[in-house]
Amino acid sequence: VQSLFKSHPKGCLIIVSNSMDSSRGMRVLRPFSDKGFRVTAISPDFNYLFKNTVAEAWFDRLRKGNVDPGEISLGQNLSNLLRLALLYKFGGVYIDTDVIVLKSFSKLRNAIGAQTIDAKTGNWTRLNNAVMIFDKGHPLLYKFIEEFALTFNGNKWGFNGPYLVSRVVLKVKGRPGFDFNVLPPMAFYPVDWRRIGGLFEGATNEDHLKWLRGKLWQIRSQSLAVHLWNRESRMVKVEEGSIISHIMSDCCVFCNSSVSTL
Repeated sequence: VQSLFKSHPKGCLIIVSNSMDSSRGMRVLRPFSDKGFRVTAISPDFNYLFKNTVAEAWFDRLRKGNVDPGEISLGQNLSNLLRLALLYKFGGVYIDTDVIVLKSFSKLRNAIGAQTIDAKTGNWTRLNNAVMIFDKGHPLLYKFIEEFALTFNGNKWGFNGPYLVSRVVLKVKGRPGFDFNVLPPMAFYPVDWRRIGGLFEGATNEDHLKWLRGKLWQIRSQSLAVHLWNRESRMVKVEEGSIISHIMSDCCVFCNSSVSTL
């Protein structure tokens, strides 16, 4: 949250969350409001958000027990659908909570980020849905929602999320009326989920320190945000002098403290 307001001080943040739409959530967010930032939390109204979309009938079947939720957390899959519906209904920017924002998104429009690319061709091989910027009612969002409702599979991790947006974009690529941009991995996913732990480590020797300096410079100069891959990093300690410690210091809106320079 701090990182978002550091780069978008006049932005408006809506946190869609049952747990944050509470007295405890209000206490957590009050320091931001007291500082003049516009932020609120609201519980999702699925009936309203899915109304008049193909997700409406799917959600009705789910509630009646006519959809197999599968082994993957239903909450995770509803989150995948919810973000699409929110953007389709209202437009704007969707950001996962495990994303640190580094720069303003004000110049972005109808954009989604590539997670991986083919080293030989430079073409993307997978997209991700952790950060999305779209106009209200964008046809690609409609196709995303349609794909979710028609092909839902609750037993395959990512099938209704990153894999969904990837296969839909492949289908509509080059077709008229689907104006959007695919940003390179460095925009939002500068570090692969298998290597995210490296951003939390302090230098162990001179060569490692040199690598940390280079990577930090690359992220600061080329990335708009950093996805932290919470499934992999949530238990990892932020070490002193690490890249993440520097990025967190860059994004702080409540402190004047600084981290020693790499």
